[in-house]
Amino acid sequence: MIFEMLCFKYICNHFNTHSMLRLFLFFIISFVSLMGKAQTTAVSDSVQYGVVTVQKDSRIDLLGEKMYEYNIALSKKIRSGKGFRLMLMSTNDRNAAMNVRAKLLQMYPEHKVYMAYQNPFIKLKMGNFEDRADAEKFRKQLMAQKLVPGNIYILPETIEIKPSNEETVE
Repeated sequence: MIFEMLCFKYICNHFNTHSMLRLFLFFIISFVSLMGKAQTTAVSDSVQYGVVTVQKDSRIDLLGEKMYEYNIALSKKIRSGKGFRLMLMSTNDRNAAMNVRAKLLQMYPEHKVYMAYQNPFIKLKMGNFEDRADAEKFRKQLMAQKLVPGNIYILPETIEIKPSNEETVE
C-alpha cells in the first residue's frame, strides 16, 4: 500500500496533467489502431474439403418412434370439461338405485352411469353431454321409457370428454 502511494506521488510530481492526458490519448489511439488492424487481417483456410460420414445410432430412431406413439396415446386420452349430466334419482333405497343402474347399463352401454353416496342419499347420474340439447333429448327418451321413478333433471357438471376421431393426430 505504501509502495503504491509512493509510485502515485512520483508519477504526479514528474508528469503534469497535460503530459498524463497525452500519454492516455497515445494508449487509446494505439489500442484502437491495433483493433482495426486485427479486423482486416485475412487468414487463409488450409483445410482440405472431403466427405463427411455421419454414423447415427439406431436407438435414435427407436426413441423417435416411442415418442410418436406416446403423443398419439396422449391425444386419445379422456380429458375433462364443462358439460351436462342427467340426475336420475336421489334415494336412500340402495336396492332401487342398483336396479335402475343395472337396467340403464344394459340398455345404454355407451353412456356412463355414476352412483355416489352423499349421506343419507344415493345419487344416480348418467351421461357426459357437451350440449344441453343432447342432454334434453336423452332425458325425454328416458322419461318416455319410464325406467326411472320421478323426474329427471339436467345438471351442469364437469364431464369426461372423449376425443373424436377428427381430433386425433395420425
